Amino acid sequence: MEHSHTSSCQHDHNHGKLPVILFFVGLAVFVMALFFESRSLTQNILMTFSMILAGYHVIEEGVVDTIEHTKEKGKFTPNVHILMTLAAVGAMFIGDFSEGSLLILIFAGSHFLEDYAEGKSKKEITNLMKLNPTEARLLDKMGNSQVVPISQVKVGDKLQVLNGDQIATDGIIVSGVSSIDEAAITGESVPKEKTVGDEVFGSTINGTGSFIMEVSKASEDTLFSQIVRMVNQAQDNQSRTATKIQKLEPGYVKLVLVLVPLFILLGGTVIGWSWYESFYRGMVFLTVASPCALAASAVPASLSAISNLAKRGVLFKGGAYLSKLAEVKAIAFDKTGTLTAGKPVVTDTHFVEGIDELKLINVIVSMEKQANHPLADAIVSHYPDAQLLEIEIDNQIGKGLVGHVEDAHYQIGKPAIFSDVSEEICTYQEKFAKEGKTVVLVAIDEQVVGIIAMLDVPNEAAHPVMKSLKEQGVHTVMITGDSEVTGQAVGELVGVDQVFGNVLPENKSKIVEELQAKYGVVAMLGDGVNDAPALVEADVGIAMGEGTDIAMDVADAVLMKNDLNKFDYAFQVAKKLDKITMQNIIFAMSVVVLLVILNFIGKMSLPFGVVFHEGSTILVILNGLRMLLPVKTNKERSR
Repeated sequence: MEHSHTSSCQHDHNHGKLPVILFFVGLAVFVMALFFESRSLTQNILMTFSMILAGYHVIEEGVVDTIEHTKEKGKFTPNVHILMTLAAVGAMFIGDFSEGSLLILIFAGSHFLEDYAEGKSKKEITNLMKLNPTEARLLDKMGNSQVVPISQVKVGDKLQVLNGDQIATDGIIVSGVSSIDEAAITGESVPKEKTVGDEVFGSTINGTGSFIMEVSKASEDTLFSQIVRMVNQAQDNQSRTATKIQKLEPGYVKLVLVLVPLFILLGGTVIGWSWYESFYRGMVFLTVASPCALAASAVPASLSAISNLAKRGVLFKGGAYLSKLAEVKAIAFDKTGTLTAGKPVVTDTHFVEGIDELKLINVIVSMEKQANHPLADAIVSHYPDAQLLEIEIDNQIGKGLVGHVEDAHYQIGKPAIFSDVSEEICTYQEKFAKEGKTVVLVAIDEQVVGIIAMLDVPNEAAHPVMKSLKEQGVHTVMITGDSEVTGQAVGELVGVDQVFGNVLPENKSKIVEELQAKYGVVAMLGDGVNDAPALVEADVGIAMGEGTDIAMDVADAVLMKNDLNKFDYAFQVAKKLDKITMQNIIFAMSVVVLLVILNFIGKMSLPFGVVFHEGSTILVILNGLRMLLPVKTNKERSR
């Protein structure tokens, strides 16, 4: 029986139906025994059978697991179930068969409830695993489709996707248009319009349209497969608190096993209890001092939090990283694609008086349409209604784009290549430069007649998220390879506390190290290959889902959509998880101390001790399950 990632107070959910059936048979036998004379031989035999049947899995895990773990580790490694088994046997040893049987019944019953509660926290994760596609409609060279297992699909194959189909793997649409439900990937419920050239992801659901796609990734390398691997990793990688508790548990159980005989001996000799009373209270102590509630303090809450975030398109590779996020004192953000949209847009234009502006725009767009550059794309997108002209262009190094229309010489390029620039244009150029914008100039016959300013505009969520983090005492930093001027301009727009400009890719991780030395725990958000070293260096590395595969591979968490609001949500979930875990630990230990004191002064019987002890465990788990509920962000609370 495998327990490598499961506390002894928590089942591995693989017992099957037999223990449940035996539990109810044992319960029926217990009820039957109550109709016989108290402490009679018949009742005692029935109570013994009740304990064995109802506590079958408790006794098995107590004895068998303790033996196996002891052999495996080479030292005595008891678990909580052995405490309960010994307490029940001890109660029967002094003739309290009914109380021993009731102890096992309550303990076993409460653990079935705990299993159910923990199962709720893993529901989203389990559902996610079921979404992996198994078949695809493969097109042959003649264009005929055939349904084949996903394992037969190779990169470069053409697949047909009909309305309502689950997309088999990642790829690019080569014909057709449709809307696609990407909730399995991004957590967003609104379908996304897709057309030729757009990327589609395996395991997402096609809408009413149909299309043909070319496979770009094997099924095991798809974005969804990466998500599933992350989720599997998340279940194995528990928070530091949970790991510490699991490591302490065997030692705690050993301590209880040592204290119980001393407790009984002390009661029967020094305090003056009868040996029966002393032994009975010893069995109560054995029961109420077990660390079940403590063991359940962190794991269900952590799994619930990870499940909550996965449902909303935020994937953490383990509870350790999520709990670490709550301790973050400084956060470094890559600029392009993280704090900004990742592509420039035209923000300002100015043309000198007397120019036929409409004609000039048609010429500019016709020339830029033939250039393969993000700035060219920004200009073309800014003028969607421009009339395209047939212009033969030449992209000359040091001169920019050059073209001729009706004997006029047109030139578009960076300011440095122009010499005849009017004071009017220079004024605008200086103004836009101070705002961190990239500018291109437009000239007719060597004379500059216009200026176009562009900026990689801030992510809409950037400013409110920076404000929220600042209110919580978190220092925010932006790292960019752009000039200091551009960096400061964007930094001011988004509201970060500090900007590092002109940063080479290899120096990003050094900045993270400096922040760690000054502030302590540091998180890093990025999306590119050049962010990977910094993501690894940070205490918590978070990749933007629309970024590169390598960033996602090395990061500790992934935002499946470039939405900083999701990061703000994750930060609040981490804070709440930290709070709930601490509540659970304090409550669990307080109940143990209270029950031990009540037992010492003679105010606690064995059945009541089990009820209160197991009740506290269920309350701790239910409190942890609150992490499944939506969490309000700082911005939402301030409304």
